[in-house]
Amino acid sequence: MPVYYVYILETIGKNKKKRFYTGYTNNLYRRLSEHKNGTGAKFCRGKNQIELKYFETFTNRKEAMRREIEIKLLSRQKKKELISTININLV
Repeated sequence: MPVYYVYILETIGKNKKKRFYTGYTNNLYRRLSEHKNGTGAKFCRGKNQIELKYFETFTNRKEAMRREIEIKLLSRQKKKELISTININLV
């Protein structure tokens, strides 16, 4: 059974500004590695720090894509509230 992940990264740029990036993938560890190595999304390139803050799992790609869009439309405060619902230490 396939597994898809929707995730939120917190990035810190050279200007020390923290920002969130939301994406989906079928291989979370590979995708995190890509982001950290600069081969992931352009948004994450050149960031000093990239940290996984939140993820959800899905068995259907379409559901994962819908959830990604839902999260992207949330305000920064709502994303912080969502992140605070779990505690992860994967990276």
